[in-house]
Amino acid sequence: MTSAAATTDPGAPAAARIIMHVDMDAFFASVELKRRPSLRGQPVIVGGRGDPARRGVVSTATYEARVFGIHSGMALRTAARLCPDAVFLPVDFPAYHEASARVFECLAAVSERLQPVGLDEAYMDISHRSDDPLGIGLRLKDDIHAATDLVASVGIGPNRLLAKIASDLEKPDGLTRLHPADVPERVWPLPVRTLHGVGPRTAERLAGLGVETVGDLARMGRDGLSTEFSPRHAQSLSDSAHGIDERPVQTERVRKSIGRERTFQQDCRSSGRLDHEARLMLDEVRGRLTARQLGARTVTVKLRYRDFTTHTRSQSLASATDDHEALAALVRQCLFAHRLHRAVRLLGVQLSGLTPL
Repeated sequence: MTSAAATTDPGAPAAARIIMHVDMDAFFASVELKRRPSLRGQPVIVGGRGDPARRGVVSTATYEARVFGIHSGMALRTAARLCPDAVFLPVDFPAYHEASARVFECLAAVSERLQPVGLDEAYMDISHRSDDPLGIGLRLKDDIHAATDLVASVGIGPNRLLAKIASDLEKPDGLTRLHPADVPERVWPLPVRTLHGVGPRTAERLAGLGVETVGDLARMGRDGLSTEFSPRHAQSLSDSAHGIDERPVQTERVRKSIGRERTFQQDCRSSGRLDHEARLMLDEVRGRLTARQLGARTVTVKLRYRDFTTHTRSQSLASATDDHEALAALVRQCLFAHRLHRAVRLLGVQLSGLTPL
């Protein structure tokens, strides 16, 4: 359930929280293997239309495929080069939604303080439960397997950050609990990209400071980080390195944007066609906007070129609106602010700054 004006349930005080992170192992691929048990043990890649000769990206891959360096978001063609013997399957969202619904029925039976993260992942605040958290996690894993024949990894911690790290430590089929005292031994040796909010760009800037692991970041301290980052960002990074995270489990996720992207099967060089496609995307996105009785203040148009460089252009209004003509005018301004006569691989239209009308 999504809402523009979400209600956050803080659950227990931050110092007393027990947070569980549940992550289904290779979810899409696991659903496919249920239907095709003969593929078990083989490198299986799910993405696009299941044809590596066509454009598309990896949605998920079995662990047998991941040992070849294949990961979500990788181009299917690249995956095929890395693992020529892989089996490629098309994405089947109706099947994944059906399996996800059964998983979330199991999660809801454990705690109402539940924050979904996509179809295959969620945070739960179980602070109100008096029974052993590891016992809760073990029973939940068994219940999910009984209901879906799928495997989940469960992490437990005093906050969302450590619960998420815990669920990744012993994948697949993991059950791990981290306490604050475990951070130096179990978290500090991990790559700095393990931390929430440390993406490729931040990791590159940290590498320039000699920071490769979470421990390096912890030892750097806020003062050392402030030479490269704003005081607020430096404090956030330092807190994360020490396992500090005050974010509560949000029982309703705040919707920040609505968007649509399209990857062209053949690069597009026509500004007229890009204009037409952007209008179609806006029609679809605006339909979702009005269905939720929301207005948008900002329009962003994204182009990805043949060489995979990606540029975005944004325009904002003084107040949010769902007026088609106003939004279409902004889409066109953003689109034609780009260089349109290069080979365009991907086009995206996004509405943000969402406000209930």
